[in-house]
Amino acid sequence: MVKNMKLISEIASKAISEGRTYLLEHESKKILMEYGIHTTRAFLARKADEAVEIAREIGYPVVMKVLSPMIIHKSDVGGVKLNLENDEAVRAAYKEIESKFKDKGMIGVSVQKMAKPGIELIVGVTMDETFGHVLMFGLGGVFVEVFKDVSFRAIPISEDDAEEMIREIKGYSLLKGYRNYSADLQAIKDILLRVSKIVSENPIIKEMDLNPVFVYPEGYVVVDARIILDPKFCKINEGNSRNIDLKGLFYPKSVAVIGASNTQGKLGWNVFRNLLTHGFSGKLYPVNPNVEEVQGVRAYKSIKDVPEKVDVAIVLVPAKQTPKIVEECCQAGVKYIIVESAGFSELGEEGKTLEMQMKELIKRYGCRLVGPNCAGLINTHNGFVGSLGLLGELNKGNIGLIVQAGVYAAGFLWGLRNIMDFGIIATIGNKLDINETDMLEAIGADENIEVIGMYLEDVKGGRRFIDVARNITKKKPIIVLKTGRTEEGKKAASTHTASLAGNDQIYSSIFKQAGIIRARDNEHLFALLKAFSKQPLPKNDGVLVITYAGSLGVASADAISLNGLRLAKFSEEIKEEIRRFMPSFVASFNPIDLTFDQTPEQVRKIIETALKCDDVGSILLIVQTEKFGSYVDTLKSIDYKGIPIFVVVFGKEFIIEDVIKLERSGIPVYTTPEQAVEVIATMYYYKNNIMLAEEVLKQTTSKSVEKKVLAF
Repeated sequence: MVKNMKLISEIASKAISEGRTYLLEHESKKILMEYGIHTTRAFLARKADEAVEIAREIGYPVVMKVLSPMIIHKSDVGGVKLNLENDEAVRAAYKEIESKFKDKGMIGVSVQKMAKPGIELIVGVTMDETFGHVLMFGLGGVFVEVFKDVSFRAIPISEDDAEEMIREIKGYSLLKGYRNYSADLQAIKDILLRVSKIVSENPIIKEMDLNPVFVYPEGYVVVDARIILDPKFCKINEGNSRNIDLKGLFYPKSVAVIGASNTQGKLGWNVFRNLLTHGFSGKLYPVNPNVEEVQGVRAYKSIKDVPEKVDVAIVLVPAKQTPKIVEECCQAGVKYIIVESAGFSELGEEGKTLEMQMKELIKRYGCRLVGPNCAGLINTHNGFVGSLGLLGELNKGNIGLIVQAGVYAAGFLWGLRNIMDFGIIATIGNKLDINETDMLEAIGADENIEVIGMYLEDVKGGRRFIDVARNITKKKPIIVLKTGRTEEGKKAASTHTASLAGNDQIYSSIFKQAGIIRARDNEHLFALLKAFSKQPLPKNDGVLVITYAGSLGVASADAISLNGLRLAKFSEEIKEEIRRFMPSFVASFNPIDLTFDQTPEQVRKIIETALKCDDVGSILLIVQTEKFGSYVDTLKSIDYKGIPIFVVVFGKEFIIEDVIKLERSGIPVYTTPEQAVEVIATMYYYKNNIMLAEEVLKQTTSKSVEKKVLAF
């Protein structure tokens, strides 16, 4: 490793001293070969005679490429000559290249063996402003230029990451083997892991393109290579990583509200009222210099006047006063400060200055700060409801929600609380200090939380976000709604990789790498959170569909197939039992069409009978809108034996009271079969990933134990 890094350091230093931020092809290939990556090699020739001599030594046919610090994309400007088969062809090619590029910084040509054609691949690296070095893989040639059939992962990658990158491109079928084409999949995985290692050990590398890479039924060869350097390399911001336990933020024993008010309609009224009415289990200290008490509780003129140290201070004063208040909190020994005031960096330079003042203060005193410009925190398990919006009754729940937008805690929750039970909601606003990764790590460790949702506009946690999320998703699902899907990709186009690495595609790949489920929109986010929080994971991929209309059964079957699931199958014995509860003129056993005569008792008997079959992994029940209310009590009374059930009813907004009753019992209700099936599939694949991770861990542990035994 030290030898490899020394070589790269020498090559990079030479290039930078010559005013180059990219390596010439022969330099790039020398680095690749040092790390065991197979290339066609590249030899520098400064004269035609040298080119001929090299060609003779490596054997014809050969390729010649112009070498110039002024030319990066050689093929685009006619600087590449292919399939040169003799001395005369090499001399002629050299002269042609020389005449064309002698005034464009040409220092010579690279001469290399003409590679045997194979399946073209591209392997690349780009620098993402959030996640650092990102590895790209895809089919080369027209596939990458036109179809952009590529996959991404943050570096360093694991063997599992490499396999997933290969499998998820559309061209995977070609690589597996199609007619006369096939590729050495192990060799491809090997090159991905080696490129990851190169960049991990040499972060001065900013971008890399290996394009094309020819892969064969056995082995591969890198035909062209380009490496871009970053002379000003500095580590990508990993986000705040101070190892301070945030449990006290969510479970404080005392809370001060600075700016608490007696005037209804003011935010200071709302926050303090929420804490009072939701039974906060700790002590409350309203701070307001103008009154003796707030909403019946003794008030204090300053946080410094509070007779004991306060765990959490909620700040609701004008932005310009906030730095002074934050300093007073720090001096008073407050551990956590939540700034719900707005008017900071979201409004311009003056607000940024105020933020920097607060940042310096918390750094000096060692406090932690949430916000500014957030809507507060909510923890239903101890009544710590510090939301800006007035809220009615909240049940204790198992959903954790981390959001940048305050509307989730101050607006959406007003309605969502009727059908979903949240345990913790954390709004992070401008993320001056505590960011989404800090919150994720803390909430992921909370025993009361079983599923985590996130609304993100960006990520500050970088690589740490990936590591934290990856650890949590092994035990709890994380579902993320990331906005900004249409954000324009990076402008830098010095490599194909950089030009292909659109911001949104990188986020999708990183989420997949971390085991995160990505939601399309708010409706999808809450559809998934509702199911994961209320129902067990599907037992297997077999789905039982019960419907009152044949067309809806067909739609369900289509959705099941398109989502990679299947219709559950019954034994003849169970079919005979089920037949007793079906109309005599219905022959299909899955989907089971009970026609418009479908009744709650009929559905109950069929479900209880079907659950005797091990092939039923989940149940999809479609109910008539006008009869829905009559099903609620029956569906609530059935023992589903650990099998999840999902109900579909069209126009549920017109029967919302009955829908809420069923949802409160733990059975999620959806508007279409397609929506419900997508949720079932997501839960099933999450379960599969968990089982796969556990199996890999068992194998790894087993091998580790075996090695220890052998060593002993």
